[in-house]
Amino acid sequence: QVQVVESGGGSVQAGGSLRLSCTHSISPSNSACMAWFRQAPGQEREGVARIGPIGGTAKYADSVKGRFTISRDNTKNTLTLQMNSLKPKDTAMYFCAVGPGGTPLCPSYERAYHYWGQGTQVNVST
Repeated sequence: QVQVVESGGGSVQAGGSLRLSCTHSISPSNSACMAWFRQAPGQEREGVARIGPIGGTAKYADSVKGRFTISRDNTKNTLTLQMNSLKPKDTAMYFCAVGPGGTPLCPSYERAYHYWGQGTQVNVST
């Protein structure tokens, strides 16, 4: 069973920054797509960013493009989401997810991701 654990959430004022981290037990660590999703109260879970197995081909939701950066360190089994210029609409539970291997073109849809963390809460106030 793959273990996935997020950390780094918290509360911040609009315009601030947060850095989310995800540790995982994928073996080998460069074998799978990884992604961040988020879910706000009363809303469906949505994809935020995804990245290929060796760290290339990062893709972003239009709502976060230019503000968020996804990266991974396969030597440390970690995935990171740097979030800058945060807005109140970024308030949500953020989830780290492990997806398919064998392709640098990682899918955007939730059902393609098989292992999930418990989530970390991000609150952005005005």
